[in-house]
Amino acid sequence: MSLRIAMWSGPRNMSTTMMRSFGSRPDTICIDEPFYAAYLKASGLVHPMQDEIMASQSSDPSIVADKMRASDPDHDIIYQKHMTHHMVDALPRDWMSEVTNVFLIRHPARVLRSYARKMETVSLEATGFPQHLSLYEHARQQSGQTPIVIDSDTILADPPAALKRLCQALQIDWDNQMLSWTAGPKPEDGAWAPHWYDSVWASTGFGPPAKDLPTLSADLQVLCDDAMAIYETLKETAI
Repeated sequence: MSLRIAMWSGPRNMSTTMMRSFGSRPDTICIDEPFYAAYLKASGLVHPMQDEIMASQSSDPSIVADKMRASDPDHDIIYQKHMTHHMVDALPRDWMSEVTNVFLIRHPARVLRSYARKMETVSLEATGFPQHLSLYEHARQQSGQTPIVIDSDTILADPPAALKRLCQALQIDWDNQMLSWTAGPKPEDGAWAPHWYDSVWASTGFGPPAKDLPTLSADLQVLCDDAMAIYETLKETAI
């Protein structure tokens, strides 16, 4: 039976970099944002590359959930990259009890600054912070245990040390190949990659340690203030 890792992240949170890291392991296969089309259908929202997204994956959340439960005879690890804001009320969460849930967090100021560069409209829900906490609490109630939480800044400060702690928490062997990868697109990249993954496509490893927090516009600072309580709650249990 494959270990199914559900890595939960908001947008602009180093989530694709982490998918690159795990995808560098020969024992791992990656799945990129499997509920994206289902989320767009359920929410009625229109995102960049909408037609390509809808054509690339099932928009039936039940079908997607079954896929998340499935094993893979050729790989010991199935790495599922999930976006917290995709999990609107119409999408099922019962399948989360059959995977190992991990929560990747990032300081709200960094998320908001990056997100605003890609999207004209920014809201707290679009950043996924409220959903992040809801999914964390759901996973904790399902399992009766505190889910794994890891902070992007911690990873960037010392990738080998942070990833070794994560592997230990997941009870998998550390693999030094997680620290680097070849530049360019990868087979697992979602149809939306040309709009969002320019920086990741240019990368071959983790970036430098995080710099000072960015200065935000007044409207973004209001959102940041609202998100901070959620971020700090999740950070309390970070490895």
